[in-house]
Amino acid sequence: MSRTLLEHINPGVEALSPYEPGKPVEELERELGITDIVKLASNENPLGASPSARRVLTEWRGDLGRYPDGNGHALKTRLAAIHDIEPGRITLGNGSNDVLDLVARVFLGPGRAALFARHAFAVYPIVTLAADADPREAPALAPDHPEMPYGHDLAAMAEALDDAVRVVFLATPNNPTGTWLEPAAIEAFLERVPDDVVVVLDEAYREYLDPARRPDSRAWLERHDNLIVTRTFSKIYGLAGLRVGYALSSPALADRLNRVRQPFNVNLLGQACALAALDDDDFVAESAATNAEQRDLLARELAARGLPALPSQANFLTFACGREGAPLYRALLREGVIVRPLAGYGLPEHLRVTVGTEAENRRFLAALDAVTGA
Repeated sequence: MSRTLLEHINPGVEALSPYEPGKPVEELERELGITDIVKLASNENPLGASPSARRVLTEWRGDLGRYPDGNGHALKTRLAAIHDIEPGRITLGNGSNDVLDLVARVFLGPGRAALFARHAFAVYPIVTLAADADPREAPALAPDHPEMPYGHDLAAMAEALDDAVRVVFLATPNNPTGTWLEPAAIEAFLERVPDDVVVVLDEAYREYLDPARRPDSRAWLERHDNLIVTRTFSKIYGLAGLRVGYALSSPALADRLNRVRQPFNVNLLGQACALAALDDDDFVAESAATNAEQRDLLARELAARGLPALPSQANFLTFACGREGAPLYRALLREGVIVRPLAGYGLPEHLRVTVGTEAENRRFLAALDAVTGA
């Protein structure tokens, strides 16, 4: 490839590093020749997919030779009823990551900046750089903060706002820390953000939050035309393999996002399964309750081993290793347990573990004991 051609690549693309997902089970099987692997690296629902969605797949009689409804009419109509919002204020995505990318494509570009907290989701800087914009990290709360170590520091983020910042990404709970933002703090922050700056509230893990800590983000949309709220079916609904997410916003912002959205970006089966999953209230409740119980168990067991976890309201825990985490991560791989190293998030002495079933969590703890000599 000629040097001249490479010189014309978008500078932001040259500067970014690709997103690194959790190691797949199949890859570890190939590398080490082992089986009976437990994957606790990607924050998937250990109970699997919504039963109603699974029935759709089992009983599907549709025509896969046809394109899906490009507007997602049935799914958007159902979401509109649930959220008491007009369908024209909904943007569907190939997972909520897709919506984050749409936001960057619409509002960012050369000379513009996106602001997010340190230790926030890796996709925020990726979509920013891909749009040839400036990714800016605001300092996180201190590691020894008494309530929310490594959490979003909204005061620091407000101070970092300047004329170049066009998008602010907030996450509650945040990946990979599991930390969250209290509703009153978010609302106060929204009041400080200029009306011409877009705020994206990433609620991928919303359903795992204690109900008392869930913000009424839908109501905020009526007071803040610059707010975009993103949700996903990948986590508590267990549809990570189908990739369906969405955003709620003002009609004007939804219109702009939909102008750059790829045609048919949510596939036929994804739309059908997501629509069915919305009726699985009992499954959602069971998933949240199981997660809370097992998350507390894991946190206690990790603390007993001198590996304290950060406070979390998500379906994962990030815990301190007391040393570089990568060797421990590799040792766990050899035991057939996949977790997530966090050096790329600025947390090289931490690992993240998804909250699994009780059996999976016990397997993780046994492997941890085996490699640490506990």
